[in-house]
Amino acid sequence: MRAPVIGLLAIVACTAFAFATLAVTTPADAQSPLQCSGAQKPWMVAELLFGREHVSEKRWRRFLATEITPRFPDGLTVFDARGQWRPPGRKAIARERSKIVMIAMPPSSGNDRRLADIIEAYKARFKQQSVGLIVRPACVSF
Repeated sequence: MRAPVIGLLAIVACTAFAFATLAVTTPADAQSPLQCSGAQKPWMVAELLFGREHVSEKRWRRFLATEITPRFPDGLTVFDARGQWRPPGRKAIARERSKIVMIAMPPSSGNDRRLADIIEAYKARFKQQSVGLIVRPACVSF
């Protein structure tokens, strides 16, 4: 990622992670109750946004197998994506290949740590300054 992209993504990621930590670790009865119907249960859905500048498909698959899957072995979904944004004060749009990993998970105080460990591992392994994280409550059934 280029430096301006990294700066904005770092702000977004930090804000999202702070919210996610609160949302994931807050007791379910303290949150606004979801009105789930039928077989659906109130869970959390996390979306991790990985920029892939200089990260090959082979290296990505290895990261998925060694860092993400062991932390969330019950399942996840991976999307290929193209990210873009305009750095503050610039006219040019920055673009890069990316991956989105969506994980549906029951509320647990351990979720925030597992997500943070994935983010830190990606940043360290691929020299990235940020990984986007969105966490929200959702009604889920399988």
